[in-house]
Amino acid sequence: MRETTIGLMAERTDLRSVPDLLGARAAINPDHVAFARWIDGEVHDVTIAQFREQVHDLAGGLIAAGVKPGDRVAIMSETCYEWALADFAIWAAGGVVVPIYDTASIPQVERIVSECGVRVAFASDGSHRDVLAHALPGIAVWTFDANPGHDLAALERLGSGVDEVEIERREQLAGPDDLASIVFTSGTTGRQKGVRITHGNFVRLVVQVTQAYGEVVHDRATTIILLPLAHVLAQGLQLVSVYAGMKIVHVGDPKSAVAAMGEVRPTFMVVVPRILEKIRVAARAKAQESKVGSVFAEADRTAIAWGEHLERTQDQPDLRPSRWLVLRHRLFERLFYGRLRALMGGRVDYLLSGASALDPSLGNFFRGVGIPVIEGYGLTETTGPITGNRPGTMRAGSVGIPIPGSSVRISDEGEVLVRGVGVSPGYLNPKDDGESYTDGFYRTGDVGRLDQDGFLYIQGRLKNIIVTASGKNIAPEPWEAVVATDPIVSEAIMVGEGKPYAAAVILLDAEQAAAWARRRGSAELAQQLEAAPTTRDGIRIDDEGIRAHIQRTVDGANAAVSRAEQVRRFIVLMAVPSEDDRTLTPTLKLRRTEFLNTVAHHVHQLYQGENQS
Repeated sequence: MRETTIGLMAERTDLRSVPDLLGARAAINPDHVAFARWIDGEVHDVTIAQFREQVHDLAGGLIAAGVKPGDRVAIMSETCYEWALADFAIWAAGGVVVPIYDTASIPQVERIVSECGVRVAFASDGSHRDVLAHALPGIAVWTFDANPGHDLAALERLGSGVDEVEIERREQLAGPDDLASIVFTSGTTGRQKGVRITHGNFVRLVVQVTQAYGEVVHDRATTIILLPLAHVLAQGLQLVSVYAGMKIVHVGDPKSAVAAMGEVRPTFMVVVPRILEKIRVAARAKAQESKVGSVFAEADRTAIAWGEHLERTQDQPDLRPSRWLVLRHRLFERLFYGRLRALMGGRVDYLLSGASALDPSLGNFFRGVGIPVIEGYGLTETTGPITGNRPGTMRAGSVGIPIPGSSVRISDEGEVLVRGVGVSPGYLNPKDDGESYTDGFYRTGDVGRLDQDGFLYIQGRLKNIIVTASGKNIAPEPWEAVVATDPIVSEAIMVGEGKPYAAAVILLDAEQAAAWARRRGSAELAQQLEAAPTTRDGIRIDDEGIRAHIQRTVDGANAAVSRAEQVRRFIVLMAVPSEDDRTLTPTLKLRRTEFLNTVAHHVHQLYQGENQS
């Protein structure tokens, strides 16, 4: 199949802009709890009516501060409730939201605020206020923390004289084609580009997602937002939650994710695959500490087998598992699976995995444990998801079918082309549009395929394709994804452009590698790994035990690809990519070119007869 389309599931022509989403929910049930906040160690519920009142108070302040319809207003902060207030207040005042990652550097912030023409901004605290003020002297910055005269309380007082009628008038000014937000790409394969997201993009996508995923997003559901709200996926999740009535809890520190899940007991969350892998690894490590590691290994295999069985029953409802599988699953349900679900709050119905590829075995593991993982696919330019698996029709390894109102086409070169309700009309700088659109479709830059039922499978990035000296084209991502499932591996990067064969740079996860060494009685190696300095260009690890372990992982990955795609040599490094040296994006994706440049001398050795495996 070369193209597939899913038609609209619902039309809400009465919803013209993002403020209408908030108004629609408030009209249904003003007393519905929309948010839960932690303040001084206590949970405080916020109803949709209370939230809307706070939004209008801040919108009045922005109007009094001189914000005019169409003005660009920046937000630089970690994920928090105040970000939600600022988002909706900017839209209520008729402004355009410009989200900025809280980890962005001063040069990045300077470029964003100058390109967008920002004159007013919100910051979480004094450090972010100083970054914004340095980037654009004279900018008015209002902080989320206490800062007399310049915080949210002061902004509310400033707007106390603005009539509610004026705020409601401002809310109605924007239409579907008007700009709602300028979201900058993470810059994984190049410089960051500002993407124009319209009110129509947000509204139409929210309506379709809510219709398609009614079993997941509804007014009895609770979600934790962990992703940075500067990311369009998190921004979209927040809008879906408000419109559908799903209670939101914001958690700004991803390290607090597991603890927060136990407290909040969410029914749904958006996560990245790395979080899921860490949960699985933590469960395995705990079992090993309790001297039942081999039992957990069997429980792991059983969960994957059960997940695979559940997938098969989607097409064959009468299919029955073997009695042996049923008995094993029942046993491990009592020993492990129930405890793992309890660790995640005990109420999770579904997880949505995005941002990077989900290994099929990891997805099947969680499905077998009783927590189905919906994998989806999208970009900043598509306002978040453009495809997604649906409850009851999930296929491991696939990113699903188009969101209602969207189409996916595969070009003759294998590139994934998309169009639909969420696809942006273009970039902030028209020069960036270039060849981004063809025949009404946006060119994603990803390589993929559609199966006979219209399910999309992503196979890699066009820009990452490696052409060897013999002319073989290799998409490195499938091989890398398998190797990266090894708990002691942080990143796997295949190389080989213009070379006689494929090779790889393997980065260790220092914490997991040290724990691995201790479990094998190598306390000295564990100490060396923990004490190893994280230099910019990486430290080579030549321990025979680690290399033998990685070799087995590499052999497994090689068995899953063609001979031309198999890695013949690899080098093991201790290195930590970071935003500071631009080897990592704000969304924690590796910038391949930049990182490989920093370890170029190690890569050179792979083709000099050293480190042969």
